[in-house]
Amino acid sequence: MKRKQTQVLLIALTVLALGAGLTAGLLAARLDDANHAGAARKLPAPVAERAGLAEGSVVADVGSGTGILTGLLLARGATVHAVEPNAAMRAAAEAALSVWPGFVSVDGQAEATGLPDASIDLITAAQAFHWFEARAARAEFRRILRPGGWVALVWNGRAHDAGGFVADYEALLAEFAHHYQKVRHGSRIDKIATLFADGYEMRVFDHERHLDYDAVHGGMLSGSYSPLPGDPRYEPMVARLQTIFAAHARDGQIIMPYRTQVYLGQV
Repeated sequence: MKRKQTQVLLIALTVLALGAGLTAGLLAARLDDANHAGAARKLPAPVAERAGLAEGSVVADVGSGTGILTGLLLARGATVHAVEPNAAMRAAAEAALSVWPGFVSVDGQAEATGLPDASIDLITAAQAFHWFEARAARAEFRRILRPGGWVALVWNGRAHDAGGFVADYEALLAEFAHHYQKVRHGSRIDKIATLFADGYEMRVFDHERHLDYDAVHGGMLSGSYSPLPGDPRYEPMVARLQTIFAAHARDGQIIMPYRTQVYLGQV
């Protein structure tokens, strides 16, 4: 594998997997982005050295939202085209990241990024690919990638099989968030296989966060499936959350286990 290809593959693995603050509602958040402030932690120097991210590597972060993953990539010296169709999210990213010389905000979408042909080393999509039309995105990615370029898709969510607080929390969502099971179990494998027609690798990374009640409450409401204030399910849902949080908390925090899944391939 050529050095440049190795670099972008390692970037995908280390930046996406070790950004341990990423949360399940990253790009779908309907609350203030402060709930995800921990996501923009800098990677330790040994990890950066291992990743081999060189200044001048060009990344398209597609469905970039408020720019949390974009910021991690910029911190490693990349030029990052943050492609986002939602004006409010794009504006939030611009406010936070315009100080970086390598930051480029793009009003576009996966199927029509507006980027030049053969201009990108690596495409990333964090918590976003399920919104893409896979065949059209594949054609667009093939157009903008340089020869040998990689695509990295990442989803980060709770480790549903962890038991303890997670088991009670999952039961809460199943009872009060009526669309949760559909969102959770909606298949993305067929779409991933369509994008990576020639095959792909999947890597899994487990990590955990210590969260206080406000962080858990905010994360719950960030899910597109969650009832909001004014919905008759909201008050009993919050009461249940308070009960299970109190049952599991130690020193005002619970441990939330997360699992990051990264799908890597070429198109």
